[in-house]
Amino acid sequence: MFNYYLALSLKSISHQKSLSLLISTTLGIGIAACMITYSLIHLMSKDPLPNKSERVYHIQLDNWDLNFAAIPPDLPPEEVTWRDAMNIVHAKQAKYQAAHAITWGMVTPAVKHVPPFLGIIRATQGEFFPMFEVPFLYGQGWHNYPANHVEYVAVLSKSTNQRIFGGINSVGQTLPMLGKLFTVVGVLEEWHPSPKFFDMSFGAFYQAEDLYVPLQIKAELELPHGGSSNCWETDLGDQYQAFLNSECVNFNLWIELASDQTKQQFEHYLQTYVEQQKVIGRFPKVTNNIMLNINQWLAHKEVVGSDIYLFFYLALLFLLVCLFNAASLMSTKFTAKNSEVALRRALGANQQVIFLQCLTETIILGCLGALIGLTLCIFGLEGIKYLYPNFSAFVYLDIPLMLITVGISILSSVLAGLLPSIKVCVLAPAGYLK
Repeated sequence: MFNYYLALSLKSISHQKSLSLLISTTLGIGIAACMITYSLIHLMSKDPLPNKSERVYHIQLDNWDLNFAAIPPDLPPEEVTWRDAMNIVHAKQAKYQAAHAITWGMVTPAVKHVPPFLGIIRATQGEFFPMFEVPFLYGQGWHNYPANHVEYVAVLSKSTNQRIFGGINSVGQTLPMLGKLFTVVGVLEEWHPSPKFFDMSFGAFYQAEDLYVPLQIKAELELPHGGSSNCWETDLGDQYQAFLNSECVNFNLWIELASDQTKQQFEHYLQTYVEQQKVIGRFPKVTNNIMLNINQWLAHKEVVGSDIYLFFYLALLFLLVCLFNAASLMSTKFTAKNSEVALRRALGANQQVIFLQCLTETIILGCLGALIGLTLCIFGLEGIKYLYPNFSAFVYLDIPLMLITVGISILSSVLAGLLPSIKVCVLAPAGYLK
């Protein structure tokens, strides 16, 4: 029976090509507008580490001046000092712990055809890589080195390895940069988590770094302080070590706990640590330690702004307008078949049969609308990537979003065709048979 409904629907659509295309296009435009904004919300707010995001925490300590707030009204700074970063990381109270900061410096490859370039560098500890599940193409990261130990090793991004070594396995190769010779210990697979939850100093969707080096090298070579760097002290002088010894914050501090049950133990450790620092004259304010897991941190940073939700609500309203227009067009389409429906009713077809045949036709129109909507949605997302290059790494239409688009289109088509289908089913055949 379904094949019969399908054949009648296709025949009806072919007889009214222009009207059928107009209905599907109307639905497709509404679906595309809605799905483009929904895709952005979905992709911008998704969990970057879904298997353990509730166990990975961002640490904030309030070392600020007694009379001022680092972040009004009374929140601690989002970064920590060099002293606190070193103390907490090397205390090893969590499964993984890593402080990191962004910096930059000249990379001077020994390869003839590769000119020197300014590399964006993330200085971090070795446990950064397993904590954030950073994928490696070749080699691996390093272990957390002791506080006063420096090793000139580097991990390259995939694009940097391609740029310098042509994409081959470069583990063990030497790379001149920052006035030193570094040994390549690892090459990353394509990795650009979006949002860039571990450091949003330059925005939640800032480009990936070119290289990764041990954090101690930042102090050893006096590399620039990139990202968010804030101080409440004055007259620090020009010496680099004075910055490291000060209350200036520049380092993101993250830890991963072995289980949810160990959170209370780590909170107790932080409380004890701050109390010990108070004894030597630091942390003048009331203790205000904050631990936020990844999803809490993203919510705190408001990665998905209110403006994009506004656009989504406007897109929903636009979709409703498209549904009303599609319903009107379907009413016109089905009304043109009143005589045909009356004849079928006279020959014995009941209202249920007529309704199912109309429903089949609306579903086909919905599938056509989904195809048009997907096409427009892909073009729309490509346009966003062109206008906002920083978004290009995460703006895409994945399989779940495609299925949602098809489902919404079919549902919208059925809703738009429901009332016209009922009106056709209840018409009185006698008037049309005359």
